[in-house]
Amino acid sequence: MNWIESLQSAIAYMEAHLEENITTEQIARHCGYSQRYLAQGFQIVTGYSFADYIRNRRLYLAGKKLQRPDQKVIDVALQYGYDSADSFSRAFRRFHGFLPSQAGQPDKTLKPFLPLLIQISVRGGEAMEYTIQKLPAFELIGKCLSIPAGANSFQIIPEFWNDFNGKVGQLMDQKDSVNPEAKAVWENRIGEFGLCIDSPEKLEYLIGGRYHGGQIPVGYEVRHIPACTWAQFTSIGPLPDALQSVTRQVFKEWLPQNPDYQLDQDFSIEYYPLADCHTSDYRCQLWIPVKKKEAEEKQD
Repeated sequence: MNWIESLQSAIAYMEAHLEENITTEQIARHCGYSQRYLAQGFQIVTGYSFADYIRNRRLYLAGKKLQRPDQKVIDVALQYGYDSADSFSRAFRRFHGFLPSQAGQPDKTLKPFLPLLIQISVRGGEAMEYTIQKLPAFELIGKCLSIPAGANSFQIIPEFWNDFNGKVGQLMDQKDSVNPEAKAVWENRIGEFGLCIDSPEKLEYLIGGRYHGGQIPVGYEVRHIPACTWAQFTSIGPLPDALQSVTRQVFKEWLPQNPDYQLDQDFSIEYYPLADCHTSDYRCQLWIPVKKKEAEEKQD
């Protein structure tokens, strides 16, 4: 199943289970992709999170039902996953602009939200700068933040970096310090890498550096990165906008067009050379684990 087929399959799965309590993990398992990659790619391509899409479709279909005089608000609310008429009414009003009890009135028009059809058309633009590289296993040490599923990581992660740079970044100047934290930051160059790890209920983000052994300070963690093949995309420009733009381009252009590789694993890495990341010529990288497509899939 190629990237576009996977996104369309996710939509079909949600459509078939709109009256059930489904999770991002279930959608990803159905499509055969990492939860994080599928959810992130879906939001980048469509502009909606899975939760947004499901909620909007439920509210539209609920409105269609309530246009019929034989339907009760509480019954429709329960059918589409709301545990009370009050919570359903608040959501319905935010979406449609009027109360559920008014849906059948001739002067009220429902806000339409029909099933999405994924179609990607790439026009113009610059060729992406990337390499495919096999790397042995290695370890990263750093500070980790847990981000709840569905939260805006594009906003939260830069804030995490700002906090790190303000409170810990100054330790880079203490090369000969006996402070365990300063020693770990300096010797492992913590801040060169950002590691994203997907799990069913959250995204874990580690600001780290290559671990070379030694004491692990309080509040720091070590994560093992297995040997794998990486697609390494280069970003040129100030952070975070330049790298976020490359991330969008990966999901909108590289994945749909690439004939040889597909996503693999449930993590990704950002590589940040230690330099001024706010300049127009700053170069960093996004590393995504990939694997070769099956021969029959490449022929489709």
